[in-house]
Amino acid sequence: MILTTVIKVVLYILLAPIIGGLMEGIDRVVSARMQRRQGPPLFQPFYDVYKLLAKQTTVVNSIQVLFVIAYLIFTIFTGALFFGGGDMLLVFFALSMSEVMMVLAAYSTNGPYSALGANRELLQMMCYEPMILLVAIGFYEANGSFMVNDLVQAANPAVYKIPGMLIGFLFILTIKFRKSPFDMSTSHHAHQEMVKGLTSDISGTNLAFYEIAEWYDEVLMMGIVAMFFIYNNPISIVWALIACVIFYLMETLIDNVFPRVKYMAMLVSSWVVILVCAGTNLLILSVIGK
Repeated sequence: MILTTVIKVVLYILLAPIIGGLMEGIDRVVSARMQRRQGPPLFQPFYDVYKLLAKQTTVVNSIQVLFVIAYLIFTIFTGALFFGGGDMLLVFFALSMSEVMMVLAAYSTNGPYSALGANRELLQMMCYEPMILLVAIGFYEANGSFMVNDLVQAANPAVYKIPGMLIGFLFILTIKFRKSPFDMSTSHHAHQEMVKGLTSDISGTNLAFYEIAEWYDEVLMMGIVAMFFIYNNPISIVWALIACVIFYLMETLIDNVFPRVKYMAMLVSSWVVILVCAGTNLLILSVIGK
C-alpha cells in the first residue's frame, strides 16, 4: 500500500510537468487555429521555460524568490497528496496555501501592476474557493469519505449523485485557469490593460518556476474533474480521460469566444452558479438521502 502510494506520488512529480506543458501547448495551438493563424509549435511552452531558466533573473527583493518557490512547492505537495490518495480536505487546504504564496509574491514587489494583479487574484479566490470546498463535501455526501483512495473505489461514478457539483466546478475552473472572461489577475493573451498583472515583476528562473507550478496545478484540476467519473471499474479511467479532454478543450473555446467581464460580474455569476448548482445538489443529497 505504501509502495503503491510512493509510486503514484513519484509518477505525478515526474509526469505532471510534461503533461501540463503539453496541455498548455495544445491550448495555444487550438487557440491559434480558432483565430485562423499558424500559432506556435506544440512544444513552445517547454522552449519558453528552458529560455527563462537560461536568462538572468532580476528580483525586487529576496522575499519574492521565497514566495515563488513556496508557491511551486505547495502546488507540487497538493498534487502529491491528491494523486497519492490523500484527504480531499487537506488537498484543498494546501491548494489555498499555494495560491496565498503567489499573491504574497506579487504584493512583496510593491509594483503597481503586481499589486493590482494580486488584488484581483484575491477576488478570483473568493469566487472559486467556496466551490472547491463544496466539491469535497459533495464527494463525502456521495460516497461517505474524504479519502481519494476510497472515492475511486466507489460502486458508481460520483457524477451520478453530484452532477451539480461538476457543473459548478467546471464553471470556476475557468476562473482558476485565469481564462477569459475571467482572466483578471493575469492573462495568457496580450490584451491586458495591466501588463501581466500578477507576474509583471517576476522574471527569469522565478517566472519559469511559476510556469511549472501552473502546469502542476492544471494536472491537479483535471485530476479532480476525472474523480467525478472514476469508480471501481477500470474502464471508467478511459471515460474520465475523454471527459478531461472534452472539458479542457471547452475551456479553450470559452477563452477565445468570450470577452473579459468586470469583477462584479465574475463575483455575482460564480456565486449564483455555486448556489444554484452545488447548493441545490447538496440540498437534494441531504434531504432525499444517498
